[in-house]
Amino acid sequence: MEFRPCIDLHGGQVKQIVGSSLTDDDRTVKTNFVSEHGPAYFAELYKRDGLTGGHVIMLGPGNGTAALEALGAYPGGLQIGGGITVENAQYWMDAGASQVILTSYIFADGELNRANLERIFKLLGRERLVLDLSCRCKDGEYYIVTDRWQKFTNWKVNAGTLSFMAEFCCEFLIHAVDVEGRQAGIDEKLLSVMAEHCPIPSVYAGGIRSLDDVKIIHDKGRGRVAFTIGSALDIFGGPLKYQDVVEFIRSRQARV
Repeated sequence: MEFRPCIDLHGGQVKQIVGSSLTDDDRTVKTNFVSEHGPAYFAELYKRDGLTGGHVIMLGPGNGTAALEALGAYPGGLQIGGGITVENAQYWMDAGASQVILTSYIFADGELNRANLERIFKLLGRERLVLDLSCRCKDGEYYIVTDRWQKFTNWKVNAGTLSFMAEFCCEFLIHAVDVEGRQAGIDEKLLSVMAEHCPIPSVYAGGIRSLDDVKIIHDKGRGRVAFTIGSALDIFGGPLKYQDVVEFIRSRQARV
């Protein structure tokens, strides 16, 4: 079990927002927190604490300079996502990203754009790709959503999809979009799906509000599912102490 920290960028600033509120109109965005610190501050913090595999997410345009600042502060320690395509993927790898995270680029009109997936797979290879399979629940099942989590695809998050997608990447990043950014508790049903059916490492995100939620992820995730926390952390204005999470993970890893 690992803690994967995050640096979410919106309008060139480090922010925590309710992801499901993202649209092309920034007036609809619900913001939980805007940091007084730049992205390098958080990257250096994660580097100090030896946290690898965290992700920098560019939420919309105007975040390139801020993303470069984060990657430059912790080269090789952070993934990058948000608007990644085959045309710019190598640029972000050369800028210091450990992996690139693919979202809307590999889906179009609700279906998988396999040609795009295979193009970027051929360029970078499996070990440098992370697939964002963030999802929302519809009719009792989880469907991958794209385009700032506003559009449903026809792909369900289930054993078949996870097995197929695992051939193209080294890891999954899966946000439980319906609870993301709300500090209302985790989606245990989705967590169970991930623990049972993900054949490669996976990272759960969404709704974490306390160490009790982290313990649930450890137990129900069978120690196989990593996690990320955003707005609940004190470094992002929340009640959960970042350092307590770091120490909790260190204590669990020391027992292995």
